Amino acid sequence: MYHNQGRYEVAEEVHRRVVDGRAKILGEEHPDTLVSVNNLASVLYFQGRYKMAEEMHRQALEAQEKVLGPKHLDTLASASNLALVLERQGKYAAAEEMNRRALDGRENVLGPEHPSTLISISNLAWVLESQGKYKAAEEMNRRALEGSEKVLGPEHLDTLTSVSNLAYVLESQGKYEATEYMNRRALNGRDKVLGPEHPDTLTSLSNLALVLERQGKHEAAEKMTRRALASYEKVLGHEHPDTLTSVSNLALVLERQGKYEEAEAMNRRALRGSEKALGRGHPDTLISASNLALLLNRKGQYDVTEEMNRRALSRSRGGNVLDMLGIFPTSWDGGWLETKGAGN
Repeated sequence: MYHNQGRYEVAEEVHRRVVDGRAKILGEEHPDTLVSVNNLASVLYFQGRYKMAEEMHRQALEAQEKVLGPKHLDTLASASNLALVLERQGKYAAAEEMNRRALDGRENVLGPEHPSTLISISNLAWVLESQGKYKAAEEMNRRALEGSEKVLGPEHLDTLTSVSNLAYVLESQGKYEATEYMNRRALNGRDKVLGPEHPDTLTSLSNLALVLERQGKHEAAEKMTRRALASYEKVLGHEHPDTLTSVSNLALVLERQGKYEEAEAMNRRALRGSEKALGRGHPDTLISASNLALLLNRKGQYDVTEEMNRRALSRSRGGNVLDMLGIFPTSWDGGWLETKGAGN
């Protein structure tokens, strides 16, 4: 309940009590205890504590493989959750492998249209998009959306997540009108179901602001981005990765309007926060460094620009940092973490 309301600190406290209680009464490797470990890890993920979340998801997965077997539904849920945490840390190949494992298992056990199978399809689409495989990602997202609309209905939260994810892949391919339509649909649905300050609603708000900016609607984009940032700071805190994404988004909107001083301040804030929260070599940190370098170049600060680009290049993993200049990470939904299972 608290997780769905975005009250993650309260949710963490509750889940820790459940884990401790079940471990004491049932044992650390009891299936119900492992489900609770998985649930706690998911709450940690939503707070941006990715390393700790990864550790706990691995703990749950390894124990479930031992106790329940590799094809049990709880084991597959842990594989799916671990994949999501890996993707968020830029470990794309490992995330894709885990997502394909979860998808193959669920299709065999549950069928192609089961809600859990649709979750795996959406999660796989996310990691494909992260690797630039846009056509494959769009195909997967359309499959997930069609299945969700059929099985769950057009206003179900999982359906709205599929809508938002499809919008992101469309935006990546420059299909802005279709993207705006999908983002407005997701925003209206979430605002109605979850309320205006829920993190998922803020994701839709940020994504709509992005596509408005792409279409040159700068004032509307700035207004929406400022609203999103203020709410992120209130709900998630100033250093959460999603808050930093909103900071980066606002920096670009300001830059496009020639507001260079404020844009530089925002870019520096995003870079400092990303280095602290995600590490100097994370893709989002590299993007923040590149965005700052581009802005400084436009201001004529060429020496600092060269320094920032060298820094980003030294940390990149074989990619072309120049391709990232001016590109900022969207507050995309990605996949779902699964916080329900046997015993919950």
